[in-house]
Amino acid sequence: MSSAATITATEIVLPGKVEPSGLTPQTRALPAPAKGQVTLRMEATGVSFAEQQMRRGKYFDQPPFPFVPGYDLVGTVVAVGEGVDAALAGRRFAAITKVGAWASHLLVDAADLMPVPDGVDPAAVESVIVNGVTAWQMMYRVAKVRPGQTIVVLGANGGVGSTLVQLARRAGITVIGTASPRHHDLVRGLGATPVDYRDPEMYAKIRELAPDGVDAVFDHVGGAAIEESWKLLRRGGTLVSYGTAASKNDEGNSQVPFLMLFARLGTWNALPNSKGAHFYNLWAGKRRNQATWQQRMTEDLDQVLRLVADGSVVPQIAGKFALSDTVAAMELAESRTVAGKVIIVPEA
Repeated sequence: MSSAATITATEIVLPGKVEPSGLTPQTRALPAPAKGQVTLRMEATGVSFAEQQMRRGKYFDQPPFPFVPGYDLVGTVVAVGEGVDAALAGRRFAAITKVGAWASHLLVDAADLMPVPDGVDPAAVESVIVNGVTAWQMMYRVAKVRPGQTIVVLGANGGVGSTLVQLARRAGITVIGTASPRHHDLVRGLGATPVDYRDPEMYAKIRELAPDGVDAVFDHVGGAAIEESWKLLRRGGTLVSYGTAASKNDEGNSQVPFLMLFARLGTWNALPNSKGAHFYNLWAGKRRNQATWQQRMTEDLDQVLRLVADGSVVPQIAGKFALSDTVAAMELAESRTVAGKVIIVPEA
Protein backbone atom coordinates (compact mmCIF):
# COMPACT_ATOMS: atom_id res chain seq x y z
CA MET A 1 0.00 0.00 0.00
CA SER A 2 3.01 2.27 -0.04
CA SER A 3 2.52 5.63 -1.69
CA ALA A 4 6.09 5.45 -2.96
CA ALA A 5 5.57 2.34 -5.08
CA THR A 6 5.67 2.91 -8.84
CA ILE A 7 2.48 1.77 -10.56
CA THR A 8 2.21 1.06 -14.27
CA ALA A 9 -1.28 1.98 -15.42
CA THR A 10 -3.00 0.62 -18.51
CA GLU A 11 -5.34 3.20 -20.05
CA ILE A 12 -7.73 3.32 -23.00
CA VAL A 13 -7.24 6.55 -24.94
CA LEU A 14 -9.77 8.31 -27.15
CA PRO A 15 -7.43 9.93 -29.68
CA GLY A 16 -10.02 11.96 -31.59
CA LYS A 17 -13.36 11.61 -33.40
CA VAL A 18 -12.97 7.92 -34.22
CA GLU A 19 -15.06 4.80 -34.51
CA PRO A 20 -14.91 2.52 -31.45
CA SER A 21 -12.14 0.57 -33.19
CA GLY A 22 -9.98 3.68 -32.95
CA LEU A 23 -9.74 3.47 -29.14
CA THR A 24 -6.06 3.00 -28.30
CA PRO A 25 -4.52 1.25 -25.26
CA GLN A 26 -1.43 2.70 -23.65
CA THR A 27 0.66 2.06 -20.54
CA ARG A 28 2.43 4.66 -18.47
CA ALA A 29 4.06 5.08 -15.10
CA LEU A 30 1.43 6.66 -12.86
CA PRO A 31 2.76 9.48 -10.66
CA ALA A 32 2.46 9.07 -6.92
CA PRO A 33 -0.71 10.67 -5.56
CA ALA A 34 -0.30 14.37 -4.83
CA LYS A 35 -1.55 16.13 -1.74
CA GLY A 36 -5.22 15.27 -1.20
CA GLN A 37 -5.19 12.45 -3.78
CA VAL A 38 -5.36 8.66 -3.74
CA THR A 39 -4.49 6.02 -6.30
CA LEU A 40 -7.45 3.76 -7.10
CA ARG A 41 -7.10 0.30 -8.59
CA MET A 42 -10.12 -0.04 -10.87
CA GLU A 43 -12.44 -2.96 -10.11
CA ALA A 44 -15.26 -1.93 -12.45
CA THR A 45 -16.04 0.96 -14.76
CA GLY A 46 -18.45 1.11 -17.68
CA VAL A 47 -19.73 2.63 -20.90
CA SER A 48 -22.37 5.35 -20.65
CA PHE A 49 -24.08 7.65 -23.13
CA ALA A 50 -21.51 10.30 -22.18
CA GLU A 51 -18.61 8.34 -23.66
CA GLN A 52 -20.62 7.65 -26.80
CA GLN A 53 -21.03 11.40 -27.24
CA MET A 54 -17.41 12.11 -26.37
CA ARG A 55 -16.36 9.80 -29.18
CA ARG A 56 -18.19 12.15 -31.53
CA GLY A 57 -16.76 15.25 -29.87
CA LYS A 58 -20.27 16.20 -28.80
CA TYR A 59 -20.28 15.91 -25.01
CA PHE A 60 -20.63 19.26 -23.25
CA ASP A 61 -17.39 20.39 -21.60
CA GLN A 62 -15.36 17.34 -22.64
CA PRO A 63 -11.57 17.81 -22.60
CA PRO A 64 -9.57 18.23 -25.82
CA PHE A 65 -8.43 15.07 -27.58
CA PRO A 66 -6.59 12.86 -26.79
CA PHE A 67 -7.87 11.81 -23.35
CA VAL A 68 -8.89 8.75 -21.35
CA PRO A 69 -12.70 8.40 -21.08
CA GLY A 70 -14.52 6.76 -18.20
CA TYR A 71 -17.30 8.54 -16.33
CA ASP A 72 -17.28 6.61 -13.06
CA LEU A 73 -15.76 3.60 -11.35
CA VAL A 74 -15.50 1.50 -8.23
CA GLY A 75 -12.03 0.62 -7.01
CA THR A 76 -9.71 -0.02 -4.10
CA VAL A 77 -7.30 2.56 -2.70
CA VAL A 78 -3.72 1.34 -3.14
CA ALA A 79 -1.82 4.54 -2.26
CA VAL A 80 -2.56 7.83 -0.52
CA GLY A 81 -1.03 11.27 -0.87
CA GLU A 82 -0.09 13.84 1.71
CA GLY A 83 -2.92 14.87 3.97
CA VAL A 84 -5.03 11.78 3.24
CA ASP A 85 -5.91 9.34 6.02
CA ALA A 86 -3.69 6.28 5.58
CA ALA A 87 -6.58 4.13 6.81
CA LEU A 88 -8.25 4.57 3.41
CA ALA A 89 -5.69 2.18 1.88
CA GLY A 90 -7.25 -1.18 1.09
CA ARG A 91 -10.81 0.14 1.22
CA ARG A 92 -13.26 0.18 -1.68
CA PHE A 93 -14.83 3.38 -2.95
CA ALA A 94 -16.87 4.68 -5.85
CA ALA A 95 -16.05 7.91 -7.66
CA ILE A 96 -17.57 9.98 -10.43
CA THR A 97 -14.70 11.20 -12.56
CA LYS A 98 -16.38 12.32 -15.81
CA VAL A 99 -13.19 11.18 -17.61
CA GLY A 100 -10.23 8.96 -16.77
CA ALA A 101 -11.85 5.80 -15.40
CA TRP A 102 -11.04 3.53 -18.36
CA ALA A 103 -7.76 2.63 -16.69
CA SER A 104 -6.31 -0.08 -14.49
CA HIS A 105 -5.21 2.59 -11.99
CA LEU A 106 -5.91 6.32 -11.72
CA LEU A 107 -5.49 9.29 -9.43
CA VAL A 108 -8.62 10.61 -7.72
CA ASP A 109 -9.15 13.42 -5.23
CA ALA A 110 -9.86 11.86 -1.84
CA ALA A 111 -12.73 14.32 -1.40
CA ASP A 112 -14.52 12.66 -4.34
CA LEU A 113 -14.55 9.16 -2.83
CA MET A 114 -17.88 7.61 -1.87
CA PRO A 115 -17.82 4.56 0.45
CA VAL A 116 -18.95 1.21 -0.92
CA PRO A 117 -20.14 -1.53 1.48
CA ASP A 118 -18.24 -4.81 1.56
CA GLY A 119 -19.87 -7.77 -0.10
CA VAL A 120 -21.54 -5.94 -3.00
CA ASP A 121 -20.27 -7.06 -6.39
CA PRO A 122 -18.16 -4.29 -8.02
CA ALA A 123 -20.04 -4.64 -11.31
CA ALA A 124 -23.34 -4.16 -9.49
CA VAL A 125 -21.97 -1.07 -7.77
CA GLU A 126 -20.66 0.34 -11.04
CA SER A 127 -24.02 -0.10 -12.73
CA VAL A 128 -25.71 2.22 -10.20
CA ILE A 129 -23.07 4.87 -9.38
CA VAL A 130 -24.36 7.40 -11.90
CA ASN A 131 -27.45 5.55 -13.14
CA GLY A 132 -28.75 4.83 -9.66
CA VAL A 133 -28.04 8.27 -8.23
CA THR A 134 -29.60 9.89 -11.32
CA ALA A 135 -32.74 7.77 -10.93
CA TRP A 136 -32.95 8.38 -7.18
CA GLN A 137 -32.51 12.13 -7.44
CA MET A 138 -34.97 12.51 -10.32
CA MET A 139 -37.58 10.47 -8.44
CA TYR A 140 -37.19 11.93 -4.97
CA ARG A 141 -35.44 15.29 -5.31
CA VAL A 142 -37.00 16.56 -8.56
CA ALA A 143 -40.33 14.88 -9.39
CA LYS A 144 -41.11 13.91 -5.77
CA VAL A 145 -43.42 11.15 -6.97
CA ARG A 146 -45.68 9.62 -4.32
CA PRO A 147 -47.18 6.15 -3.78
CA GLY A 148 -50.31 5.57 -5.84
CA GLN A 149 -49.24 7.84 -8.68
CA THR A 150 -48.46 6.88 -12.30
CA ILE A 151 -45.29 7.67 -14.23
CA VAL A 152 -43.85 7.12 -17.70
CA VAL A 153 -40.23 6.07 -18.11
CA LEU A 154 -38.80 6.40 -21.61
CA GLY A 155 -36.10 3.78 -22.21
CA ALA A 156 -37.22 1.55 -19.35
CA ASN A 157 -34.67 -1.10 -20.34
CA GLY A 158 -31.69 1.25 -19.98
CA GLY A 159 -29.40 1.76 -17.01
CA VAL A 160 -31.25 4.78 -15.62
CA GLY A 161 -34.66 3.65 -16.86
CA SER A 162 -34.53 0.17 -15.33
CA THR A 163 -33.50 1.65 -11.99
CA LEU A 164 -36.31 4.21 -12.15
CA VAL A 165 -38.81 1.42 -12.75
CA GLN A 166 -37.56 -0.57 -9.76
CA LEU A 167 -37.51 2.42 -7.43
CA ALA A 168 -41.02 3.38 -8.47
CA ARG A 169 -42.52 -0.09 -8.15
CA ARG A 170 -40.91 -0.53 -4.74
CA ALA A 171 -42.64 2.71 -3.68
CA GLY A 172 -46.08 1.62 -4.92
CA ILE A 173 -46.05 3.70 -8.10
CA THR A 174 -47.54 2.50 -11.39
CA VAL A 175 -45.06 2.57 -14.28
CA ILE A 176 -45.50 2.65 -18.06
CA GLY A 177 -42.14 2.01 -19.71
CA THR A 178 -41.07 2.34 -23.34
CA ALA A 179 -38.65 -0.13 -24.89
CA SER A 180 -38.15 -2.16 -28.04
CA PRO A 181 -40.23 -5.38 -28.17
CA ARG A 182 -37.14 -7.52 -27.48
CA HIS A 183 -36.99 -5.96 -24.01
CA HIS A 184 -40.69 -6.07 -23.14
CA ASP A 185 -40.35 -9.24 -21.03
CA LEU A 186 -37.60 -7.55 -19.03
CA VAL A 187 -39.71 -4.42 -18.52
CA ARG A 188 -42.67 -6.55 -17.40
CA GLY A 189 -40.40 -8.45 -15.05
CA LEU A 190 -39.33 -5.19 -13.44
CA GLY A 191 -42.99 -4.39 -12.85
CA ALA A 192 -43.84 -1.92 -15.62
CA THR A 193 -46.28 -2.04 -18.53
CA PRO A 194 -44.21 -1.96 -21.73
CA VAL A 195 -44.94 0.11 -24.85
CA ASP A 196 -42.96 -0.15 -28.09
CA TYR A 197 -40.87 3.01 -28.45
CA ARG A 198 -40.73 2.59 -32.23
CA ASP A 199 -44.50 2.49 -32.62
CA PRO A 200 -45.69 5.70 -34.38
CA GLU A 201 -48.71 5.57 -32.04
CA MET A 202 -46.58 5.21 -28.89
CA TYR A 203 -47.93 8.31 -27.17
CA ALA A 204 -51.51 7.46 -28.11
CA LYS A 205 -51.06 4.00 -26.57
CA ILE A 206 -49.67 5.53 -23.39
CA ARG A 207 -52.75 7.76 -23.23
CA GLU A 208 -54.95 4.68 -23.58
CA LEU A 209 -53.20 3.18 -20.55
CA ALA A 210 -53.48 6.44 -18.57
CA PRO A 211 -56.48 8.35 -19.99
CA ASP A 212 -56.46 10.87 -17.12
CA GLY A 213 -52.79 11.69 -17.66
CA VAL A 214 -49.71 10.76 -15.64
CA ASP A 215 -47.96 12.35 -12.69
CA ALA A 216 -44.44 12.34 -14.11
CA VAL A 217 -42.57 11.60 -17.33
CA PHE A 218 -38.84 10.86 -17.33
CA ASP A 219 -37.51 11.70 -20.79
CA HIS A 220 -33.89 11.23 -21.91
CA VAL A 221 -34.72 11.60 -25.60
CA GLY A 222 -35.47 15.29 -26.00
CA GLY A 223 -36.01 16.60 -29.52
CA ALA A 224 -39.38 17.54 -30.99
CA ALA A 225 -41.18 14.60 -29.34
CA ILE A 226 -40.64 16.04 -25.87
CA GLU A 227 -43.79 18.06 -26.51
CA GLU A 228 -45.70 14.77 -26.54
CA SER A 229 -44.17 13.88 -23.17
CA TRP A 230 -45.39 17.22 -21.81
CA LYS A 231 -48.90 16.55 -23.10
CA LEU A 232 -49.05 13.25 -21.19
CA LEU A 233 -49.01 15.07 -17.85
CA ARG A 234 -52.13 15.65 -15.84
CA ARG A 235 -52.53 18.92 -13.96
CA GLY A 236 -49.84 19.12 -11.30
CA GLY A 237 -47.60 16.65 -13.14
CA THR A 238 -43.85 16.92 -13.67
CA LEU A 239 -41.71 16.43 -16.76
CA VAL A 240 -38.10 15.55 -15.99
CA SER A 241 -35.84 15.83 -19.01
CA TYR A 242 -32.33 14.45 -18.62
CA GLY A 243 -30.84 14.19 -22.08
CA THR A 244 -31.12 14.82 -25.80
CA ALA A 245 -30.57 11.36 -27.24
CA ALA A 246 -32.67 12.33 -30.27
CA SER A 247 -29.81 14.56 -31.44
CA LYS A 248 -27.12 11.93 -30.84
CA ASN A 249 -26.12 11.68 -34.51
CA ASP A 250 -26.82 15.27 -35.53
CA GLU A 251 -23.97 17.32 -36.91
CA GLY A 252 -23.26 20.83 -35.69
CA ASN A 253 -22.91 22.51 -32.31
CA SER A 254 -23.70 20.05 -29.53
CA GLN A 255 -25.04 22.84 -27.31
CA VAL A 256 -27.84 23.87 -29.68
CA PRO A 257 -30.23 20.99 -28.75
CA PHE A 258 -29.79 21.83 -25.06
CA LEU A 259 -30.41 25.53 -25.60
CA MET A 260 -33.57 24.76 -27.55
CA LEU A 261 -34.67 22.34 -24.83
CA PHE A 262 -34.06 24.85 -22.03
CA ALA A 263 -36.06 27.48 -23.88
CA ARG A 264 -38.98 25.09 -24.33
CA LEU A 265 -38.97 23.98 -20.69
CA GLY A 266 -38.83 27.59 -19.55
CA THR A 267 -41.82 28.48 -21.70
CA TRP A 268 -43.85 25.60 -20.28
CA ASN A 269 -42.99 26.55 -16.71
CA ALA A 270 -44.38 30.01 -17.37
CA LEU A 271 -47.82 28.61 -18.22
CA PRO A 272 -50.56 28.77 -15.53
CA ASN A 273 -51.31 25.06 -15.45
CA SER A 274 -49.46 23.96 -12.27
CA LYS A 275 -47.37 21.50 -14.30
CA GLY A 276 -43.60 21.58 -13.97
CA ALA A 277 -40.79 21.03 -16.49
CA HIS A 278 -37.27 20.40 -15.25
CA PHE A 279 -33.89 19.54 -16.74
CA TYR A 280 -31.93 17.21 -14.48
CA ASN A 281 -28.16 17.63 -14.41
CA LEU A 282 -26.10 15.38 -12.15
CA TRP A 283 -23.48 18.12 -11.76
CA ALA A 284 -25.87 20.93 -10.84
CA GLY A 285 -24.67 22.81 -7.78
CA LYS A 286 -21.13 21.41 -7.70
CA ARG A 287 -19.44 24.67 -8.67
CA ARG A 288 -21.58 26.63 -6.24
CA ASN A 289 -20.86 24.37 -3.25
CA GLN A 290 -18.78 21.28 -3.92
CA ALA A 291 -18.96 19.98 -0.33
CA THR A 292 -22.76 20.08 -0.28
CA TRP A 293 -22.95 18.49 -3.73
CA GLN A 294 -20.58 15.68 -2.72
CA GLN A 295 -22.48 15.04 0.50
CA ARG A 296 -25.75 14.74 -1.42
CA MET A 297 -24.17 12.37 -3.93
CA THR A 298 -22.73 10.20 -1.18
CA GLU A 299 -26.04 10.07 0.70
CA ASP A 300 -28.04 9.17 -2.40
CA LEU A 301 -25.58 6.51 -3.58
CA ASP A 302 -25.73 4.99 -0.09
CA GLN A 303 -29.53 4.82 -0.35
CA VAL A 304 -29.31 3.04 -3.70
CA LEU A 305 -26.57 0.64 -2.59
CA ARG A 306 -28.66 -0.35 0.43
CA LEU A 307 -31.44 -1.34 -1.96
CA VAL A 308 -28.97 -3.25 -4.13
CA ALA A 309 -27.59 -5.07 -1.08
CA ASP A 310 -31.04 -6.20 0.10
CA GLY A 311 -32.21 -7.16 -3.39
CA SER A 312 -34.83 -4.41 -3.76
CA VAL A 313 -32.97 -3.07 -6.79
CA VAL A 314 -31.35 -5.58 -9.14
CA PRO A 315 -28.73 -3.89 -11.35
CA GLN A 316 -29.24 -4.63 -15.03
CA ILE A 317 -25.87 -5.59 -16.53
CA ALA A 318 -25.78 -5.94 -20.30
CA GLY A 319 -22.33 -7.50 -20.42
CA LYS A 320 -18.86 -7.52 -18.89
CA PHE A 321 -15.65 -6.90 -20.84
CA ALA A 322 -12.00 -6.83 -19.83
CA LEU A 323 -10.29 -3.46 -20.12
CA SER A 324 -8.41 -4.75 -23.17
CA ASP A 325 -11.80 -5.43 -24.82
CA THR A 326 -13.11 -1.89 -24.41
CA VAL A 327 -13.64 -1.63 -28.18
CA ALA A 328 -16.13 -4.51 -28.01
CA ALA A 329 -17.75 -2.96 -24.94
CA MET A 330 -18.23 0.34 -26.76
CA GLU A 331 -19.64 -1.40 -29.84
CA LEU A 332 -22.17 -3.29 -27.74
CA ALA A 333 -23.21 -0.16 -25.85
CA GLU A 334 -23.82 1.63 -29.15
CA SER A 335 -25.71 -1.27 -30.76
CA ARG A 336 -29.10 -0.15 -29.40
CA THR A 337 -29.75 -3.75 -28.36
CA VAL A 338 -28.72 -3.69 -24.72
CA ALA A 339 -30.68 -3.88 -21.50
CA GLY A 340 -28.81 -2.24 -18.67
CA LYS A 341 -25.19 -1.11 -18.50
CA VAL A 342 -22.09 -2.42 -20.23
CA ILE A 343 -19.38 -3.00 -17.62
CA ILE A 344 -15.57 -2.93 -18.01
CA VAL A 345 -13.45 -4.87 -15.50
CA PRO A 346 -9.71 -5.44 -15.00
CA GLU A 347 -7.86 -8.14 -16.86
CA ALA A 348 -8.37 -11.63 -15.47
